[in-house]
Amino acid sequence: MTLPSIAELDISDKRVLIRVDFDVPLGKDGEVLNKAKILSAIPTIKYALGQKAKVIIASGLGHPKGRYNKNFSLEPVGRILSEILDAEIFFPDNSIGEAVKKIGSDMQPGQVALLENLEFHKAELENSPEFAKKLANCADIYVNEAFALSNQKGASLNSIFGYFEKLCVGFQFKKELENLDRIRNPERPFTAVFGGSNVLEKLDIMESMLEYVDMVLVGGVLANTFLSVLGGETGKSKIDETAIYSVKRFMSSAEIRNIRVILPEDIVAIDGELNNYSSSFIISGGRVPQNMRVVDIGPAAQADFAKRLAKAKTILWAGPLGVCEDPEFKKGTDFLAKTLAETDTFNVIIGQDTIEAVLESNEKGTSSFISQAGETGLNYIIGNRLPVIVSMEERIK
Repeated sequence: MTLPSIAELDISDKRVLIRVDFDVPLGKDGEVLNKAKILSAIPTIKYALGQKAKVIIASGLGHPKGRYNKNFSLEPVGRILSEILDAEIFFPDNSIGEAVKKIGSDMQPGQVALLENLEFHKAELENSPEFAKKLANCADIYVNEAFALSNQKGASLNSIFGYFEKLCVGFQFKKELENLDRIRNPERPFTAVFGGSNVLEKLDIMESMLEYVDMVLVGGVLANTFLSVLGGETGKSKIDETAIYSVKRFMSSAEIRNIRVILPEDIVAIDGELNNYSSSFIISGGRVPQNMRVVDIGPAAQADFAKRLAKAKTILWAGPLGVCEDPEFKKGTDFLAKTLAETDTFNVIIGQDTIEAVLESNEKGTSSFISQAGETGLNYIIGNRLPVIVSMEERIK
């Protein structure tokens, strides 16, 4: 079933509740450290304002565990939002109640309000219909612009649907569906690149994708565990011992399906700790000395990955290929980001660390689809039914 987008509904002069995911990282002084999630929702918000809707935005932030905590207030987000929109933002000190209801009724077309953190209420976390009803009282139309939360159950994400006659999704949500659907039904050959450090989580996704992927390239901490299983020496590099069996099972499943799993031809390693090392070395042959640790893929691996990706017609990239906290060890990730930015091949980049690396290394932008969905997006790709999408579809039928 196709979920309608906000552009398909008449929202003029209507009170529109836009559920977003503004769970952004905050600094010690409460400043927003990364605006990517906010920026991804801006086209939907601007469209609603342009249609003279009365825009009410709702989100959670952090983990306040159902009680008020000023450290998780959305006020810093409101300041950033006000700057981006160049508009005044009404900011009540709650997400439900008479004050919120009054703002909703007093707002003029083209004005915007940001509700306080939904997760200050335990009822939100418990998916309470009563809380959902109170939240729904402030609006006429519900817009879901929080695809990354589609695997969750919260009052503002599930129970609330029953209190609106009109439901739709925002532009970013729609793009997530359309682009991730192209990964689910890829034009072949389809190559997936996996990196990062969440080995067991990635392996579950990787194994589920063996039904329709043609080649898998592996880097990052993930590659260390693969190399260890294949008899290589990884020195002091991080190895997920709990994932050894899963790696063996994955390699066996890939071999049965004749799917090639490619590890880096060479790597960059350091002698010492990340915050205290003397020098770095390029090592090939899968024999990392005992006193060293792997921090990136090497130049030969970069060239090899680029050559293989050039033959693909669909590419999925999830997880950095090195320790991106140090600029010296994100060269492999930067190289891959630039390679994908210059290709006409349809490709999707997913995962916060990967996205940050891509955006930092490509000042001119990228042709890749940048998915904000993270693990939720990967679960959608492998066919898992996400509770929020299921609930929306059932309500719209």
